[in-house]
Amino acid sequence: MSQIVPKKIAENIYEIPKSTRNYMKVPARIFANEKIMRAMEQKMLTQATHVAWLPGIIKHALVLPDGHMGYGFPIGGVAATDYDTGVISPGGVGYDINCGVRLVRTNLQRKDVTPHAQKLSEDLFRNVPSGVGSKAKMHLSRSELHELLAEGASYCVKKGLGWEEDIENCEENGALKNADIETLSDRAISRGMPQAGSLGSGNHFLEIQYVDKIYDEKLAKAMGVVQKDQVMVMIHTGSRGLGHQVCSDYLRIVERAMPKYNLHPPDRELACVPTLSDDGQAYFNAMACGANFAWGNRQMILHWVRETFERQFKQSAEDLDMGLIYDVAHNIAKKEEHTIDGKKRTVITHRKGATRAFPAGHKDIPKAYQSIGQPVILPGSMGTASYILIGQPNSMDITFGSTAHGAGRVLSRKAALRQFWGTTVRDELKGKGIFVKSANPKIIAEEAPGVYKDIDAVAEVSDKVGIGKRAVRLKPIAVVKG
Repeated sequence: MSQIVPKKIAENIYEIPKSTRNYMKVPARIFANEKIMRAMEQKMLTQATHVAWLPGIIKHALVLPDGHMGYGFPIGGVAATDYDTGVISPGGVGYDINCGVRLVRTNLQRKDVTPHAQKLSEDLFRNVPSGVGSKAKMHLSRSELHELLAEGASYCVKKGLGWEEDIENCEENGALKNADIETLSDRAISRGMPQAGSLGSGNHFLEIQYVDKIYDEKLAKAMGVVQKDQVMVMIHTGSRGLGHQVCSDYLRIVERAMPKYNLHPPDRELACVPTLSDDGQAYFNAMACGANFAWGNRQMILHWVRETFERQFKQSAEDLDMGLIYDVAHNIAKKEEHTIDGKKRTVITHRKGATRAFPAGHKDIPKAYQSIGQPVILPGSMGTASYILIGQPNSMDITFGSTAHGAGRVLSRKAALRQFWGTTVRDELKGKGIFVKSANPKIIAEEAPGVYKDIDAVAEVSDKVGIGKRAVRLKPIAVVKG
């Protein structure tokens, strides 16, 4: 099959025409600068054309500047399908359902924290269970887990693990309402029970950061970011074994169900079923359980982060102003209303390694951000910057209210292990004043800064295209990996 060469149609926007493959129902659009575009794999571009096959897909299959190859969909992929006539695809969400990020501010300064950075990283590593197979400090009963899956982050706040305002500053207020535990397997439940409140491994992390640059003081101030060197804490984790099992279960169910709906995707990884079918609704409701588990998971971790800072600095979290700026979800499918060609339509928006980026005035963002737009948290990799972007009106027109979710990999984990040595990476970062604590040096090698795209370039593309405006740049002080 011939090589795919996307055509540049505007600054930082490329397109794969519908005529490129006979199965494509819409073009595929890629948001990237020339350097990022050159780094995108042919396999990922092919995946983008596969996504353009989806029944009911609207306008375009999208790849954001952090795009790279995933399962079924590119990671960094977005697709909206008509809710009534289209399909839902587990591959458009992925295994780590609602892998997401939350950002917590403090009133501490870099100079206050740097002398304690190593101890803080060790204390966080001890207080927040992490690593492969890590089990939480909380041991939920089956009935308690059911409550968590129904209520998400609010369950944790009800149990004293957080503040009411945390709920207000979560996407979807920290819970999808369509969660139905009856759609989960016993295996998914049993995997989730011991893992609520754990960081896990891989690219999940806790990171103590400082404000390196403020691009827009008005936007920053609205989030409680008031000066350079102000310290923040970023939490990145997802739905752990429960979400993985939901995806595994429903990939099998959906793949077996496709023939009865006469669905024959160009790649079996793109397995899908009509959204309104019994199979489609069962997956949608099970996925919501995974999403709610992830919001609860991050809420518990936030509580233990606050406790760790309280012990270190002998002040309450309230006195340290440890408020949640925002919590964003990646790897999720949402029922949303979008204006398409002047008409409002209800769609399922698949965001696979992508972040919602709604603009000012949108009904689904918190009151605190109605005047500026939704905060978008864009993590980098160990040793590199992270960003806070703000959702922009143009995102609704060209990306279904979405932007990138991070830097995006350029090396697989196997390739990273061939190129990097964990202890060497750790020592190099320590030489730059960044302390890294991990359960296994292998994880440090797999997540080395050189494994990822240039986060500054990813943020710049988002800003220039007008889907996520740069507001604040952050840099790391200490990192805790699983």
